[in-house]
Amino acid sequence: MSEKIYTTRKNGMLVLILSILGYIVAAPLAIVGLASGSAIGSIVAVLAIIYLCCGWFLWIGLKVLKPQEALVLTLFGKYKGTIKEDGFYFVNPFCAGFNPAAGTKLNQSGDVASESSDILSVVTTANNAAAAAARANSKKISLKIMTLNNSRQKINDCLGNPVEIGIAVMWKVTDTAKAVFNVDNYKEYLSLQCDSALRNIVRLYPYDVAPGVDTTGDGIADEGSLRGSSEVVANRIKEEIQSKVDEAGIEIIEARITYLAYAPEIAAVMLQRQQASAIIDARKMIVDGAVGMVEMALDRLDKNGTVKLDDERKAAMVSNLLVVLCGNKDAQPIVNSGSLY
Repeated sequence: MSEKIYTTRKNGMLVLILSILGYIVAAPLAIVGLASGSAIGSIVAVLAIIYLCCGWFLWIGLKVLKPQEALVLTLFGKYKGTIKEDGFYFVNPFCAGFNPAAGTKLNQSGDVASESSDILSVVTTANNAAAAAARANSKKISLKIMTLNNSRQKINDCLGNPVEIGIAVMWKVTDTAKAVFNVDNYKEYLSLQCDSALRNIVRLYPYDVAPGVDTTGDGIADEGSLRGSSEVVANRIKEEIQSKVDEAGIEIIEARITYLAYAPEIAAVMLQRQQASAIIDARKMIVDGAVGMVEMALDRLDKNGTVKLDDERKAAMVSNLLVVLCGNKDAQPIVNSGSLY
């Protein structure tokens, strides 16, 4: 089903004023007509009384829309159109707004009240609950950009390691007819598709760079990872969600990873692994630097002719210098004040 704009003028204020004037005029007419006793007066009185009893029915057709709001109208179950421009409208009083997701509350901006135990938060929560109830009764659809922050999920990466990950998805409704008629509840539908897309994409990547892993599907191993390629992963998640929610009239603006960590049961082990890898890399750098310094010292001694050392003495010097340069603690040197041999 495609969206069509409901063509009507902004006659809400005019109808409201005329209906109020009608009540002001009908009340004295009913009194005067009944008091006159004539046939015409009785007819006028009956019409005035009927208006006094049923004139409020016109107010049902009064609709107020703020900027970035839309209202899907149905008449006896048939889709009539969508009002998308802000203003004060008068529509057919028998037309009803339709939004099956009006009462759905997701963990997103402007859609759910925060909970707390202190007194101030209780008052705030009560106010937010009243506002949420008012939104639930309203059938208007927000066209603003919303931020959906689904709960963290535990997912196994491509190596089988359990990781916890959370995403924030920025989205908005672009086609109101598809949103309310093509799916049962477009908010719940979006939330489920976000969870599904997140699982499908995370399973293709390791947490850290791993050898022999193909994350792009081209048959060539690459260096993609959840931790190092967050932008690429987020874009793939966005594209995956968008492909699923097109039929619901929803556009995905952006997707971002908000939380990423190993699951608690393996977090300590993985931390030790990262620490061991860092220690090995640091030791390798220290040894490379120390060997270079020893080579430079020997070359300088030979070049300047300061002292002549045989192979055995060079080996001892190399050993002593490496101990000094590679040790974790400051060395305690022993000074030899005697002869070289």
